[in-house]
Amino acid sequence: MKVVQFTIPVSKEHTIVVQEDVLPHYYNHLHRHREVQIEWVVEGSGILIAGNYMQRFESGEVYIIGANQSHIFKNDEAYFNPEEKKQVHSVSIFFNPTQLHQNILSLPEMASIRKFVDGLHNGYQIPESALPLVQKTISELKQNKDSMRVASFISLLHLFSTIRDIKPLATNNSEQIISEVEGIRMDQIFQYLVSNYKRHISLAEISEISNLTPQAFCRYFKKHTDKTFISFLNEVRVNEACKIIISGKFDSFSDVSYQTGFDNVTNFNRVFKKIMGKSPREFHKDFRERVG
Repeated sequence: MKVVQFTIPVSKEHTIVVQEDVLPHYYNHLHRHREVQIEWVVEGSGILIAGNYMQRFESGEVYIIGANQSHIFKNDEAYFNPEEKKQVHSVSIFFNPTQLHQNILSLPEMASIRKFVDGLHNGYQIPESALPLVQKTISELKQNKDSMRVASFISLLHLFSTIRDIKPLATNNSEQIISEVEGIRMDQIFQYLVSNYKRHISLAEISEISNLTPQAFCRYFKKHTDKTFISFLNEVRVNEACKIIISGKFDSFSDVSYQTGFDNVTNFNRVFKKIMGKSPREFHKDFRERVG
């Protein structure tokens, strides 16, 4: 399917669409849709790219993707290997904010929720502290029908609007619509970087993939991600390093650095600390203390 515009099967009889999927992996291309998407990753892991945001996603997490915000839940390599027998289980809630404004949000009592919905352009990640209640509310919404589903949906939006430490995703204006050609090109770039991060990728190489000169590519990539090519690639590598460290399947931090495409452990430590705010060793120690 060509990127970028995705059509959600929204019924004229329903304001809210709830979709539960159990699949081998998420849809594997950068895409967007006019509906806001609330995504509960019941089971699955990988890298989420949303606008200029990128971070690992794990089972149990909940995200809000803004209307027309380009995004991809890129599963780990193991999900594309049938022998691994992995799967993704997700519950997705879609709603059109424009349609919502015309009916539910027009009520004066909905002022605080209306303000929250108006600020959804760049998306959010729900903090860990709020996940149990959010998951419970989504489960109730999924089971309810008709007016009770609408009531549960309003409760969910109210809950979101009261979370103080809710984390914004992208920092750029994700409402900005890119053309289909640009969307396909960005998808090709992301796919190539995420698939080849373990080895050296030169500027000339990635520029050729995108059919641009190196200078034009740098301007193009910066415009659409607010990041340089190298900083984005380093984020991919550090996210993969976090996965390896959390799994515990490594002999040394030097081993992790080479597995994720860094040329030496000194550079790996420096970049990791810049992105994560702590060294790989500190990250590992904090994780082990957190899980007991």
